[in-house]
Amino acid sequence: MAKRKVIKIEDDKCNGCGACIPNCPEGAIRIIDGKARLVSDLFCDGLGACIGHCPQGAITIEEREAEKYDERKVMDNIVKQGGNVIKAHLEHLKGHKQEEYFKKAIDFLKELNISLPLEQAEKNNAHEQAECPPSPFMCPGSKIMDLRKKEKATGKDRPFSKGESQLRTWPVQLMLVPAFAPYLNNADLLIAADCVPFAYAGFHQDLLKDKVLLVGCPKLDDTRIYKEKIGQILKQNDIKSLTYAHMEVPCCFGLVSIIKEAIAHSGKNVPFKETIIGINGDRLQ
Repeated sequence: MAKRKVIKIEDDKCNGCGACIPNCPEGAIRIIDGKARLVSDLFCDGLGACIGHCPQGAITIEEREAEKYDERKVMDNIVKQGGNVIKAHLEHLKGHKQEEYFKKAIDFLKELNISLPLEQAEKNNAHEQAECPPSPFMCPGSKIMDLRKKEKATGKDRPFSKGESQLRTWPVQLMLVPAFAPYLNNADLLIAADCVPFAYAGFHQDLLKDKVLLVGCPKLDDTRIYKEKIGQILKQNDIKSLTYAHMEVPCCFGLVSIIKEAIAHSGKNVPFKETIIGINGDRLQ
């Protein structure tokens, strides 16, 4: 065995929520005895797609002696799980620019005469279902939901009324929203520090209306994970605009540079706007 990068799960931090499971189509992680476990070095590619989906920050990447990752053995395990898992794995490889593994996966599928779900998904991206199929390992509170489509189906445009929620997507926590969530593509994105909705009375009408919401705390959470997650979202989706709403307190300003850096690294021209809310509830900027 040679040294390579694989994930490490801190047992004392993991609460067994399973949010990492759907983001590891390779099958390297399982919930055992109420904790997430790395069950096979062989299946872990070390790219860390599961990291940004752990709300407890229990998953990191370490370099140690481990079995060499084997794409063909991974694919043999994946094809047994159906088209959705195959698609997720191919998206994972493509998103991380793993061209060698991606080619091996495609060759494996062609050998078995299995259609390529990623190509079909790209053709139908605009019509992709908003709600992910349920997983026995997924926390029910993390299920992806896009309520905008249900409103459009009624054929009625309800006027905004005081007290009406403008939240149209779920989940909202930045670390729980997968970068491939269908409602992120072509969205006007609002990233809000988690104190903002409590401090600003006009949050729903003035800031949230017609936007997709992501919520986080740059003081209490790991901003390195934020940087990676925002970067993934920008690279995998066409974001029409990005607004960051935060409080006037110093700890909130740290995310401004992270967002700007992520936009720059994405290579995309994403309009960015910053909104500052005072502790007394005033909109300062």
